[in-house]
Amino acid sequence: MSRFKYLAKRFALSVPVIWLGTSMTWFIIYMGPIDPASRLLSQGQIRNPAAYEAAQTQLGLDQPPLQHYVDWMTSLLTFDLGRTWLLYQGSNVNALILDFLPRTLWLGLWSVLIAVFIGVSMGFYAGMRSNSVSDYVASMGGIVWRAMPNFWLAIMLLTLLSTPAWLFGFDYQQFGVPLDGLTGSPDMSRIGTVDGFLAATKKVLPAALVLGSASMGNEMRIGRTAVLEVKNQNYVDLAKAKGVSDRALVWKHIFRNALVPLVPIVTTEAFLLIGGSVLVETVFGINGIGYLFFEAATSGDLPLVGTLMYIFILMTVGINLFQDLLYTIIDPRVGLEGT
Repeated sequence: MSRFKYLAKRFALSVPVIWLGTSMTWFIIYMGPIDPASRLLSQGQIRNPAAYEAAQTQLGLDQPPLQHYVDWMTSLLTFDLGRTWLLYQGSNVNALILDFLPRTLWLGLWSVLIAVFIGVSMGFYAGMRSNSVSDYVASMGGIVWRAMPNFWLAIMLLTLLSTPAWLFGFDYQQFGVPLDGLTGSPDMSRIGTVDGFLAATKKVLPAALVLGSASMGNEMRIGRTAVLEVKNQNYVDLAKAKGVSDRALVWKHIFRNALVPLVPIVTTEAFLLIGGSVLVETVFGINGIGYLFFEAATSGDLPLVGTLMYIFILMTVGINLFQDLLYTIIDPRVGLEGT
């Protein structure tokens, strides 16, 4: 089986996953114990039969369940997402997602980069220097960092960055971010310019550090274990006996093979970042899709909740397919016959 056929097979298998996840979302929202029509009405309108029937008609709930399900699924698949009912009332959902989603993707990108470059690097460093003082310090730091809850770390980080420089000797304002600019949404409209890129990056870095912190300790631990296992493999001893240089031994034999077990760890943590963005975006006031989901859920805009769940499902499946692509690049054995 070639790599292309392997990826095509994985893509085909993702279709029923999307269908099943979206179908469960529809069933929970429209067939569950919560009545979407009553959530769209004010307290005084709930007892008004005419208003209730009008809300039912607007949501299509006066149709047979099967027909409503087919229409709802067709709208999602064609990205005809309609308009909001309560939150940003009357706004086009497609436009809202295009406005909010880039901020979440920007936050998620930096969260993954911070977790990978710090966590994996520390893990490989500790693994190459096992049972040394550096190994103990790095391992202990990773465990402590992993143990800190995200919400607590977010509050502590905001407190630290908002403290006058005379107390900690560090002034975040020198990097161009005022004290009242530690929270809020990055301006994604100027991301293509150098100034816009730097401004958007500085805006999300505190939140990205908090969001990526949950992954750093785990990736450091797995990275250290992977390096230790690879170092003891026979092919590494054979490469040493053949006179392979230390640089080639580390980068070609140890580093690349140690990455294989880290791929599912990194992508799994990326799944957690999607859910964690709801909390972190709320604390830091970043108007991303996680914050939009939180607002839709608390305001009772169930149709918007269902639409955003569909977007989350697509993001999760996309990350899974990206994981399969990384597998084919890092491990040549993936995609061969019998895999």
